[in-house]
Amino acid sequence: MSDQEKTKLTATQVEQYLRDHPEFFNEHLHLLEQMRIPHPSGNAVSLISKQLELFRSRHQELESQLTELIEIARENDTSYVRMHKLTLALLDAKTIEEAVANLETVLSEYFLTDFVAIRIIKPVPDAPISNLYIEPDSDNLKPFSKELASNQPTCGKPTLTQAKILFGDASLEVQSYAIMPMLFTEMEGFLAVGSREDGRFHYSMGSLFLTQMSEIVGTRLIALISGQ
Repeated sequence: MSDQEKTKLTATQVEQYLRDHPEFFNEHLHLLEQMRIPHPSGNAVSLISKQLELFRSRHQELESQLTELIEIARENDTSYVRMHKLTLALLDAKTIEEAVANLETVLSEYFLTDFVAIRIIKPVPDAPISNLYIEPDSDNLKPFSKELASNQPTCGKPTLTQAKILFGDASLEVQSYAIMPMLFTEMEGFLAVGSREDGRFHYSMGSLFLTQMSEIVGTRLIALISGQ
């Protein structure tokens, strides 16, 4: 093997050298203008131009990421305020009837829902809100068997039967809804919110926020039912 072959550098070695010596071009600025890099347009551009192009692209990418993070932070702040209002409204209620009324107000004003329905699964007692309770063996539970079995919030467009059971005369107005099972040892039931807007509650929506809502509502209802 000749001396020339022994000293011939590979592309990998050149790349590694430049990585190890990032200041190299600071001492050899004249090389930057002499080097040419292919451009998508077909024209060759200098290394400096290419670096500027990469820097601009990276800057735009970072700006987009920052904007996304700011938007997420705003959404989190809004969610926190809404959940705080919900919790205070429920704690302020002294009876089941007050809790339902307060819940409907908060969900309408702060969560921008058009319809609210709560069903507690237990023998129907004498109560001012006649449709609040639903018998454990009622046929009206069958349309929600899948949602209750999963014990997970579900979003989407309700069937007409589901909408009628939940929202009565307003059933035809409901274009999307979210149903949140409340299955606790002390109480079983579900909370549902509806919207006139198609896609307001979409099947791809995250369930964490809705699960937290159902836990807050369910816990307060349990306390009121038990007379605590």
